[in-house]
Formats: sequence, structure tokens, C-alpha cells
Amino acid sequence: MKRSSAVALVAGILLLGLLLMGCGLVTASVRLLSDPTPTRVAAAPQLSLRTPTPAALPEVRPEATVVAQVQPAAPAPAPITIAPGADTETEIYTEVYRRVSPSVVRIDNLTAVSSPRGSDTALPESQGSGWVWDANGHIVTNHHVVEGADRLMVTLADGVEVPADLIGSDIDSDLAVIRVDPGLVQLVPVARGSLDEVQVGQRAIAIGNPFGFDNSMTTGIVSALGRSIEAQSGYSIPLAIQTDAAINPGNSGGPLLNERGQVIGVNFLIRSAVASSSGVGFAIPINIVERVVPSIIETGAYEHSWLGVSGRTYSPAWAEALGFPVEVRGAYIMSVRQDGPARRAGLRGATTDTNIPLAADMSGIVYLQRGGDLVTAIDGQPVRTFDDILIYLESYKSPGDEVVLTVLRANQGERDLTVPLGRRPASGQ
Repeated sequence: MKRSSAVALVAGILLLGLLLMGCGLVTASVRLLSDPTPTRVAAAPQLSLRTPTPAALPEVRPEATVVAQVQPAAPAPAPITIAPGADTETEIYTEVYRRVSPSVVRIDNLTAVSSPRGSDTALPESQGSGWVWDANGHIVTNHHVVEGADRLMVTLADGVEVPADLIGSDIDSDLAVIRVDPGLVQLVPVARGSLDEVQVGQRAIAIGNPFGFDNSMTTGIVSALGRSIEAQSGYSIPLAIQTDAAINPGNSGGPLLNERGQVIGVNFLIRSAVASSSGVGFAIPINIVERVVPSIIETGAYEHSWLGVSGRTYSPAWAEALGFPVEVRGAYIMSVRQDGPARRAGLRGATTDTNIPLAADMSGIVYLQRGGDLVTAIDGQPVRTFDDILIYLESYKSPGDEVVLTVLRANQGERDLTVPLGRRPASGQ
């Protein structure tokens, strides 16, 4: 009788879950992988935007060449002139497309296979997008677009196909740089904008290759700013731009543009219950791109600074349990890695359970712990959320730099701790 009741209960829960998914209250989690056959359930309903492709192409890969010299950024685009009586939206969108689409490319991720006749053959694994960074042949895309590729093929807006070399990539920011021979094709870099000028509500324009349809443009607005989105590595990408411009599989690596045709982000992820746009897409912000890409071009990699802590934004509801004032704001440190720079500098993590539940997992209820430090400032800049620490490090700091953390310690007052930043380890280390 007990077993029958348990089976009935499980069946009821599964049925309820399916009904909720149909109502949109529960979102299925899917990530599109380079392997076009199975799909893997991810921790969150996020889609990496690559398009699987079935066709096979024979390719020959040239030797990889790293070019250290970086061309300056493209000049700021000229203002868009609106003709008297013309529709403003139409004039803006058509002019942005005319200026930028020739600099947006399709990237085919190819896997080498053995041919019965002994010739080199490459099968397409997936497709993504990219955009011209400089006249030296460097093209920016996503790490997950080129991940695992044996060969890369770039198709320009005029249909010309050229091979490309992988210069380097960074899994934590999901950015990569490939290079084509600038002697083979004419390349026009895309102008780059500033995150400081991006506002919620302004126009957002995406150009890419959704589902393999080359040089498609979609439009919308900037829906939100400052999103913290988990990358494939498990680390977070801060300051991500959210947009309702339609972004679909194949748009990964393509530019998100403002109404002047300047890149403000690199499209990389959507939230959806199905493998297509649901009006919630995300782009890596241009300020992160500006830091990562030059390093990849010069060295083939990018090194992120690292404190070695985890925590959450402090809630005044925790004040009595943790021994902090209600009015204070900051980032509460819950754990400090034993081998991290924060531990060596004296930062403390939480140690003892309170009676405040935070979450529940398979092992039971997870309770808030007391004993951790509260970070209220970094280098004199106020910290109000835990993300503020990540934003500051990713925007301004490199391994080897020092930061001064202002921390509040329960019953001991405020103090400053100087922390020499380390090099972020790979996820899982």
C-alpha cells in the first residue's frame, strides 16, 4: 500500500510539472551543443546560440599565425541622416544594416574525418556568427562557437568562403578570436560603442546567421542591464545586456548594435523553453570584450583576476543573526578558498549555522551561516551587492594587482585588508 501511494505521488508530481511547463510557469532547460544529435539538460534554461549543420565540406587548414600588431578601432560612424518625411525607424535600420552587415560573417565549426580515399574531409558540427575586429583579419566570436573545431571556415557577406585560424579563446567570458588572411578578402572593422552610453529602452539591433540564414537582422530594445550570467565554465559574466531583439541558434558571436551601428555587445545566450527566441537574449558587454580580445590577439589567452571567495548580497533581514547593523549594505562572504588570495590576506568566511534557511537541496535545508566578513567597499568604491565585486575586478583589475577591501566584522568593527589578486583557476580546480 505504501509503495502504491508513493508511485501515485510521483506520478502526480510529474503530471503537475508537465502542466506547469505548458502554462509557462516552469521552463525547460536546454543547451545546444556542438554535437547536433543529443541535447543536454543544463542547470538553467539557457541556449548557446549555434546552429547544427548537416552538410560536409572538404577543407585544408593553413598554419595558424598569431599577429601581435592590432589595428586601431574603427572610427566612430557618421550620424545617420533622416530624409524629410521619411520613417525614422526604417531609415535607421536600413542604414545600420548597410554599414554593418558586410562585416558580419558566418563561422562553420568543422570536424576532420578520415576519407576512404585518404583525402582530408571536414564535416560541419555547427554554425555561429562573428564580426570583423580589425583590418589584420581578426574576427570576434564566442568560445562555444569554435570549441573543439578541427577546422574553421568563414563565409563573408558576399558569399566568399575562406579558411580561418583560431588565435585563442577564453571560456570564462565566452569570447574567441579567429583570423582570416587579410590578403584574400577586404575587411571593414565594425565601430565599437561604450557600455556607459547604453540605456534600458534604447534600440538594440542584432545581425547574424540564425538557423543558417546568413546576414539576418532583428531589432528590439535593451531590456535590462547588469545581468550576471553563468558562463559555460561556471564563472559568471557580469554586466550582460538583456535584449528582446530576436536571437536564435546561429546568432552566437554576432554583434548587438546600437542605433549608430556600433557594437555594444556580443550575442551569446537565450533563455527559452524551446530552441528559439523567446524575447530574452543576452550579450557580453563591450567593456568586457575590449579587455579580453586584445589580450587574446597578443597572447592567445586572457587571465582573469581572482579573490577566491563566494557569497551573497547582504540582506538587512540577516542583521540580528549575523551581528551587523540593519542599515549597512555590502557583500556577505560565505566561504573563502584555502588556497586563495583572500584567505592569505585574512578575509573570513562564515562558519556556524543560524536558523535562517536559504535553500534546500537533496541533502536537506541549507542555512545561513554567521562568522563571515561583510565587504562594504573595494578600493574606496561602495559595494552594495556581491556582483559589485565581480564587476570591479572584471572591469579594472588583472592578476597581480592589489585591491583594498573594506570589511565589517561582527563585534569587531571595520577594517581594511589589502589583497594581491591571484589568477583565476579553471572551473573545478
